[in-house]
Amino acid sequence: MVEGDPYYIVEFQHVKPGKGGAFVRTKLKSYKTNNILDRTFRSGERFEEPDLEEREMQFLYAAGDAYTFMDTESFEQFTYEKKQLGENADLLKENMIAKILVYEHRPIAVDLPIFIELKVVDGEPGVRGDTASGGNKPVIVETGAVIKVPLYLEIGEVIKIDTRTREYVERVR
Repeated sequence: MVEGDPYYIVEFQHVKPGKGGAFVRTKLKSYKTNNILDRTFRSGERFEEPDLEEREMQFLYAAGDAYTFMDTESFEQFTYEKKQLGENADLLKENMIAKILVYEHRPIAVDLPIFIELKVVDGEPGVRGDTASGGNKPVIVETGAVIKVPLYLEIGEVIKIDTRTREYVERVR
C-alpha cells in the first residue's frame, strides 16, 4: 500500500552506496489506475500489505463489456466490466480458469495462465518476400484480441500466446 492504494513492483534496484545506508529504487504500478510511480525507499522501511484476495474462477461468457465468471469453490457467478479486468480481458476464452485479484470486493486484475492456445480467425495472407516489416502480420484470434504473428500463419491454425507479453510463441500442431 502506497498512499492508500495497492501497487505492485514492476522494477527494482538495490543500491548500496559507499557512504550511508542502502536503499531500493522502485518502479511501482497502481492496480487501480495503472499509473506508474518511481519511488526510493530506505533499507528496512515497512509497508502496510493491501487486503488482496486471489480467487480461482472459470470464465463463462462475455456479453458486450460484461464478463461473467463462476467461482470454482462456491459456484457463485460474478459479472465484471471489461475495464475492471485489465488489459488481458480480451484473451479470455470460454471455460478458461483464471485467477482474479480482488481488492475491497472489486476485481482489479486477471491473472491468466502464462501460455494459452487460441485459434486464428481472421488476418491477411502473408505475401512471400514481404519481410520489410520484420516478417510479422497482425491477426485476430477467436477471443477478438489482435496478436502479431509470423507471415506464414494462416486462418484456422491454433497458436500459443504468452499472456505476460501478448506475443506469439509457437504454432500448435
